[in-house]
Amino acid sequence: MSDTYTEREYSSLIEAAAAAREYSYSPYSHFRVGAALLCSDGTVYTGCNIENRAYGPTNCAERTAFFKAVSEGKRSFTAIAVVGGENETVWCYPCGVCRQVMAEFCDPDTFQVICGKSADEYRVFTLAELLPEMF
Repeated sequence: MSDTYTEREYSSLIEAAAAAREYSYSPYSHFRVGAALLCSDGTVYTGCNIENRAYGPTNCAERTAFFKAVSEGKRSFTAIAVVGGENETVWCYPCGVCRQVMAEFCDPDTFQVICGKSADEYRVFTLAELLPEMF
């Protein structure tokens, strides 16, 4: 993918995130989240949120996708799409911990965070916009 994204490319990532959401393990919050992480080489890693009754061990969809990619040797990322909830009425944004994980591996000025309700309705931010003054 180039630095200039098309609606089709955004939609494709959002659809992959929505498919990953189906695997969510969220018996406590009942808020299902899916993410699709685009590597610079075009590979896409997906993730879902995985809850735990102790809450602390819970892992967000975004971090699941990042950890899968990093554990397989990927270190260069272009964008991530995030979708949450059971329908197309909720905006879902990465939490602060996920934003900080993104900052560990991504250029904050170019990495794109796509928050989608659906493949047709989404908002795009740079990581710097979502995490100013990052650690």
